[in-house]
Amino acid sequence: MGMLKITNDGYVDATVISNRFIDEYMKDANDAQLKVYLYLIRMIHANQAFGVSDIADKFNHTEKDVMRSLKYWEKQKLLSLEYDEDKNLSGIRMHDLHDSDVPSVQPVAPVVSITQTATTAVTNGETPEESNPFAKPTFSLDQVKAFKEQEKNKQLVFIVEAYIGKPLTPSEMKSIIFYSDTLQFSDDLIDYLIQYCIDRDKKDFKYIDKVAISWAEEGITTPKQAQRFSTKYDKNVYAIMNELGKSGSPTAKEMEFINRWTKEYGFTTDIIFEACERTVMATDKHRFEYAEGILGSWKNQNVHHKADIRKIDENFQKRKPAINVKPIPTGNKFNQFTQNTYDFEALERKLLSN
Repeated sequence: MGMLKITNDGYVDATVISNRFIDEYMKDANDAQLKVYLYLIRMIHANQAFGVSDIADKFNHTEKDVMRSLKYWEKQKLLSLEYDEDKNLSGIRMHDLHDSDVPSVQPVAPVVSITQTATTAVTNGETPEESNPFAKPTFSLDQVKAFKEQEKNKQLVFIVEAYIGKPLTPSEMKSIIFYSDTLQFSDDLIDYLIQYCIDRDKKDFKYIDKVAISWAEEGITTPKQAQRFSTKYDKNVYAIMNELGKSGSPTAKEMEFINRWTKEYGFTTDIIFEACERTVMATDKHRFEYAEGILGSWKNQNVHHKADIRKIDENFQKRKPAINVKPIPTGNKFNQFTQNTYDFEALERKLLSN
């Protein structure tokens, strides 16, 4: 069958999306962020004023979701948010993707107008980037009380108190309001933030505040992005990956194994590295599962130091059955010597069963 020629009637009703956006930015953005950015591109030539609330209504998102998405794209340097004298959002300036590393001085398209009435209700006292939008503001006790009494916040407060193991003080409540209202974190991200810090034995909200601000500065808006960012700077994770002959970021399943070994089993890296070395010597496939077999066995045998491993190895050697020695038949009298025949699969099974 020959090639097809496609024609149209001359009418084009389309929005052009940069290939660079598709190649470099789509993969890390969530649903709300993608919808908001594509809608902004759509509205560049629409000659219509619109507000944050209009975008929220169109895609069935909250105004917080829209503001959070706008700040995410600003952090990616794909746009700049403009504010009026009262620090209300008044405009959006789209940047050239071909020079996205440095915001262009002149926009590639007209500034997208934002109606004044739509932004006043959603700024929540936030300041533009020039005034440090990630600074923790001062909240009154009335604001704390109002936040706690809102039905949508009661479950979040309950979950955080369950993690911390005690009722939150007014000062700690102000931190939760900071994450929610100022940093625009979703409840899921706040949940993950507290879990992340608790897992590192950090219950001090000064520490949690610093982690939250670092995530906000990186444009993190989802637990998945936070996990990827945190893993990136965990040297132990990449050291373990390297010991197992793996490169790149660990998958979610691989992180489950690593977290089990380091947190649930409580092994130090030298013991984990020992298991990894034995794994690499034994198999090229399913290395995480193989290492789990070794470390799970050591956990059951109360291994705490490498000396404990040596004792287990010595006991294994003592219990090991005598190796069968069989003559190898051959027609050549000069090659009629004996060879050791090892059942490597059986030895592997013994290793994993001890």
